[in-house]
Amino acid sequence: MLDELKEEAIVNKVGGRFKLSTLIQKRLIALNTGARPLVDMRTNDKMAIVIAEIIQDKIYLDVNNEVRVRSQTAQETIRDAIFNSNTD
Repeated sequence: MLDELKEEAIVNKVGGRFKLSTLIQKRLIALNTGARPLVDMRTNDKMAIVIAEIIQDKIYLDVNNEVRVRSQTAQETIRDAIFNSNTD
């Protein structure tokens, strides 16, 4: 999965190496603190999960360099709201 990081396509997809690094770091923190993966993968390798999420256009950085999720379904939005309210 790390071979994808060597490709310019993933760098260009997120807008540069700095943004790619920031997106990866922030998403890894989210996963490590309990966020659920947005892709179905049979692995515990969080880096592989983050790379897959980027490649599949599941996540991106907004103008404030915050991680955002693209096109959540209503069910996913409800699940996230319930999960986040339980962690407050």
